[in-house]
Amino acid sequence: MSSFKELDRMNTIEKCERLVKEVYKHFDASHDFQHIERVRKNALEILESCEHAEQEIVELAVLLHDVSDPKYANDNEKSEENRIIELLHLPDDKVSHIKEVIRSISFNGGNEVEPKTIEAKIVRDADRLDAIGAVGIARTFAYGGAKGRKLYDSRETPRANMSVEEYRSTETASVTHFYEKLLLLADGMLTEKGKELAQERHAFMESFLQNLRKETGETI
Repeated sequence: MSSFKELDRMNTIEKCERLVKEVYKHFDASHDFQHIERVRKNALEILESCEHAEQEIVELAVLLHDVSDPKYANDNEKSEENRIIELLHLPDDKVSHIKEVIRSISFNGGNEVEPKTIEAKIVRDADRLDAIGAVGIARTFAYGGAKGRKLYDSRETPRANMSVEEYRSTETASVTHFYEKLLLLADGMLTEKGKELAQERHAFMESFLQNLRKETGETI
């Protein structure tokens, strides 16, 4: 962990980046720091086309958005987000804004929190762009492999209208996740740039699934 003297010499975003790297190095490849870097790249690209968005809020929310992810955090780690935020010594209004952005990101089986600010819309779109396309496919199978899930199961029926608990607790094959979440994301993009970037990625997933059905001979 970084020393307090080292942190004092950095700006806020640099401090946050140094601190969150210590957390993400314990996550599997689907949610490691490379994921954070890609989401930040997406967010900054979207930010260029959005007026009046605050870049510092966007970047800090991106850096922090998965540190207390329920998929990885146990009861003792769920305050990791708060611990890091406290070390950044941010004013209360920025802390509230960053937390609001983070709470607006999760899909949760369709049980979403409606983003209230342009920063929240930017970060949500940026995170969801990393869940689709070629990278999204790679991440899906990386996470499924880490959890010991099947690649596909033609007997499974994709679920709809799930509760948050059902979405988080039930383990399905990796390909089923495409139908329960990934193929739904492009239509839910909130920024014009996000919608534009999502189209090619969505089409790539459709093509991948078509080829997978052809190669396996399975109805998946």
